[in-house]
Amino acid sequence: MPAASKNSPAILIAAISGRSLAAAARRAGYRPLVADLFCDCDTVALSERTARLSGSISEGIDREKIIGVLSRLMGDEEPAALVYGSGFERQPDVIDALARVFPLAGNSADTVRAIKDPANLSQLCRNLGIPHPAIQFSSPEKPEGWLAKLGGGAGGSHVRPVATMPAEPGYYYQQRMSGRSISALFLAQNGAARMIGVSRQWSSPSPTSPFRYGGAVRLMRFDRQKKMQIGSWLDKLTRNCSLVGLCSADFIDGPEGLHLIEINPRPGATLDIFDTDDAPLLIEHLRAVRGERIDVPVYRGAAAAAIAYTSRSISCFPDVKWPNLTADHQRPGSALSPGDPVCTVLAHARSASAAERAVKRRVNQVAQHWKEEFQ
Repeated sequence: MPAASKNSPAILIAAISGRSLAAAARRAGYRPLVADLFCDCDTVALSERTARLSGSISEGIDREKIIGVLSRLMGDEEPAALVYGSGFERQPDVIDALARVFPLAGNSADTVRAIKDPANLSQLCRNLGIPHPAIQFSSPEKPEGWLAKLGGGAGGSHVRPVATMPAEPGYYYQQRMSGRSISALFLAQNGAARMIGVSRQWSSPSPTSPFRYGGAVRLMRFDRQKKMQIGSWLDKLTRNCSLVGLCSADFIDGPEGLHLIEINPRPGATLDIFDTDDAPLLIEHLRAVRGERIDVPVYRGAAAAAIAYTSRSISCFPDVKWPNLTADHQRPGSALSPGDPVCTVLAHARSASAAERAVKRRVNQVAQHWKEEFQ
């Protein structure tokens, strides 16, 4: 990964976890100034400076303190842009506040509201002819075949079968579709979407989170007709919602065809498997936001990334010697609860199936590094 020089421009990053954006900024030749919830070891190593935000994965980022944290992190710098990641979908008013103070390079709060409001997205899909699972806001009479989801939630941990949980504020109900989960990463600009690639995702179920995000693999091949159909839908959504920059769209590809599940209007979980030294995507993101000419990379081989979780409480995380192809490293001394993420594991292979097998195998291998400390 190329190192930014002292004369390289700075870029502000704010997210629940900013490590992947920090790596993307370094590849793009920027000095990252990162504010997130964790300040993991490798985030600190990648960044010019870091600061810890208040908040949690479940509740999002503390809106009261973020501007002060980012202002102190910036200091006397004049960053080229502020790029935000996950953590703002449930509180787009924070994006409004950030845009008044910093040079925001990403989707506006109005766009996030339009895309992340379940009722609005459902109506939008009906108007545009995009298949989307039925939703409702009252408990289904027959809960089988329905899921409860938190509006603006991310990562899959908030998703439950309706029969396993009571109605809670902020949740809605969505018909469950059978099929495989896929995600399309795209660049939005001037009312059109340029697709970067398609990935296949899988879950990592736990007793309390049966749909918890497990990982994703970049696909080398994907059905041409389906790709064209997705591209047409993304063009319509981009045009109607004024999407800009790096975004992703999640679908279920099943017996009833493709169904759009949600749009993520910011760089997301698959950045690790699409961003490369040869084609730094953050450069294209900034160009798309500025209305400049953008280039779509061409990829060879497959890449996969997966999350390693702890199944037990860890009161004081050990000082682990992390193997290669791992990221988001826990800080020594951290306290973890069952189900917390410990690190991200990466793999590369000549085919998608081989990359997926490799990364799942490495998740189990990497877990031994901290399990052995507590036997």
